[in-house]
Amino acid sequence: MRKIVLFVFILAATLPALAQDTLQNPIPLKKKMIVSRSGDHLMLQLVNNSWIGTPDSVKNNMKGFNRSANIYFMLNKPFKSDPRLSFAFGLGVGTSNIYFKEMEVDIASPTGVLPFVITQGKDHFKKYKLATTLLEVPVEFRFTSKPDEPLKALKFALGLKVGTLLNVHTKGKNLVSSSGANINSYTEKISTKSYFNSTRLSGTFRAGYGAFSLVGSYGFTNIFKDGVAKPTNLLQIGLCFSGL
Repeated sequence: MRKIVLFVFILAATLPALAQDTLQNPIPLKKKMIVSRSGDHLMLQLVNNSWIGTPDSVKNNMKGFNRSANIYFMLNKPFKSDPRLSFAFGLGVGTSNIYFKEMEVDIASPTGVLPFVITQGKDHFKKYKLATTLLEVPVEFRFTSKPDEPLKALKFALGLKVGTLLNVHTKGKNLVSSSGANINSYTEKISTKSYFNSTRLSGTFRAGYGAFSLVGSYGFTNIFKDGVAKPTNLLQIGLCFSGL
């Protein structure tokens, strides 16, 4: 009871001082709007994946559109000197999918070199992909032309993201014969990270208007461990929806 009385007494003593300070130093309306503005706190990216540096023997068996999605939650910190500029950082999940035609990637192989197995003229999966998932920490330096009207503003961002590998797996669906006849509709999934680098560093870029932008990222680090495959870097280009 005494603690409650003491708290009420302190509160009563400080409220007049707080009220006086608020009246003497009101926060400008525009500044309030900028501080509480939407800061692209949620970013959803739909991207196409490409391997840069992979040999033609593998590239020729990759499909042209290799779709995947990334999602990030960001904190945005506007510069006091110029609210059009801000620094953002966050946490999210990045994925990549590479789809193959008449080729399998034997990530469970015990050999020192990762086998890319051509299945042309053999029984093979009609749909086959190699998928990776990373936990990523992105940072961005941002420019917004109208910080108080983010949905009507031009936006540009340069950044980096570092990720740690969570999962690598291959997935084959619908086994067919060399002639394309259906053999079995089962799904085979194999998961192991033994051939892949556990850390990835990438550069990022965004440019757009309002809630939509073009996004690109390039992995500076090799996807694979040294010696198991030709050095290969991941390039992602796509669309980004940002808001909140």
